[in-house]
Amino acid sequence: MKTTATRAAMRGITLIELMIVVTIIAILAAIAYPSYEEQVRKTRRAEGKAALNEVASRLERCFTRFNAYNAAGCNGVDQMTSENDWYRVSASAISASAYTLQAVPQRGQATSDTKCGTLTLTHVGVRAQSGTPPSGYQCW
Repeated sequence: MKTTATRAAMRGITLIELMIVVTIIAILAAIAYPSYEEQVRKTRRAEGKAALNEVASRLERCFTRFNAYNAAGCNGVDQMTSENDWYRVSASAISASAYTLQAVPQRGQATSDTKCGTLTLTHVGVRAQSGTPPSGYQCW
């Protein structure tokens, strides 16, 4: 005959307890995964903004040196990609006294970042995006 202490020590977890734990984990994952994806999009967008700012800095140095953004001696923008190829940066308009740069999302960023889309930067520092972000959402 087994004692009460022995029966209590042999008891394991029930199927109901296991299902409760699995349900809790699934709920937490359903909440956390969209937040994770949004953070990944923001990180990739930061890479695109950094590439835009790098090209703008090059053009500003060119303007300081040659007094024109499109001078022959400038190492301006032909077309470059961001560090991890999430954005392609190009000059949509460039003249001696003005420029407009675009960072177009590539690969998965192009399909997932519908809030901001293509980022633009002008010679006077005007920043814009092609998407329509919700109220209070910051693309830049």
